[in-house]
Amino acid sequence: MADDCGCSADEELIEKSPGYRRALWIVVVLNVGYGLIELFGGYFSNSQALKADALDFLGDGSITFIAILAIGWSLAWRARAAALQGAFLCVMAIWILYETVNRILDQSAVEPFAMGAFALGALIVNLVAIVPLLPYRDGDANVRAVWLFSRNDAIGNVAVLIAAGLVALTGAPWPDLVVALIIVGIFLHSAWGILTQARRDLRQANASAASQQVPSES
Repeated sequence: MADDCGCSADEELIEKSPGYRRALWIVVVLNVGYGLIELFGGYFSNSQALKADALDFLGDGSITFIAILAIGWSLAWRARAAALQGAFLCVMAIWILYETVNRILDQSAVEPFAMGAFALGALIVNLVAIVPLLPYRDGDANVRAVWLFSRNDAIGNVAVLIAAGLVALTGAPWPDLVVALIIVGIFLHSAWGILTQARRDLRQANASAASQQVPSES
């Protein structure tokens, strides 16, 4: 079976594990649910960093749902699904960059205490989501994509909390904008890693398919 899907025995065990599927569903529910809450918080507090983080939540939930659908697919199709995840992350980064540049030109006030409260809630939700993913973080590109998204969310949440504190201390909106740009960088870095591993998995799948083709004797 491992040969048919082009994956290793360990990766096949991960995909067949009920715990893995359950972990993914936990991530979907938490990310989509809190993403909507944090998006409201971003508009309420006028925080670009919160809006970016909320989009990250919603994107992670959607992408994790794709990962659930990809369970049982061949390595080649799982690699293509991971590539789609990486491309989606790039699109999100470009959109956030566009919105942040607009905010730089119009530096309206940010409500730091609401920003900090929503960011703290986001960090708690992400830590809860990361725990069930820990045993599966070293799988193929599709599995690794889900892990990287959740890990990066937690890093982004800490950055938003720091920005909220700096906004409260300085009264200036620039910490919020800087963190939004940092989140863009995190998105692009993760997308590069996911796309790189997806290409590696696709090459492995193609090599495995080629090796299974027995040339006919003339």
